Amino acid sequence: MFELIMSNLLEIGQNTPSFALNNQKGERIKLEDILGKWLVLYFYPKDNTPGCTTEAQDFTTLNPEFEKIGAKIIGISPDSEKSHYKFIDKYNLSIELLCDPDHKVAEAYGVWGLKKFMGKDYMGIIRSTFIINQQGNIAYIWRNIRVKNHAEKVLNKLQELQI
Repeated sequence: MFELIMSNLLEIGQNTPSFALNNQKGERIKLEDILGKWLVLYFYPKDNTPGCTTEAQDFTTLNPEFEKIGAKIIGISPDSEKSHYKFIDKYNLSIELLCDPDHKVAEAYGVWGLKKFMGKDYMGIIRSTFIINQQGNIAYIWRNIRVKNHAEKVLNKLQELQI
């Protein structure tokens, strides 16, 4: 069970919150530098966990298809640059991962919330994906997603949005 702490969740059509975060190489990546192409921005809880690994591998497998239609895939989690770098290296991932250690970007996107696991409550990332158009507006949102076939669903939706 999940409970989001942001009462005013982002909606389709809204301008996406800006961000500037470091990637796995320590380079500062700003939303403004990416605009002009489609962006798949996905939030995930933790590197090297089963669901997060599957999701990253699925996006990597389909990355050439995303690139063909002019889209960039970026994953965001609270993990460190070092963790992201090792995760990418271990699984030969072709996507970019950004570090949000203080979860401010996750909060701005409304994906930081109360989670329950084995009777314990804790705050964490609610697995979510946003498709952002070239102008920086949210074109589609998935919240609290299931990993299986998710990357394929995102690709299909992006292709549909471009028609």
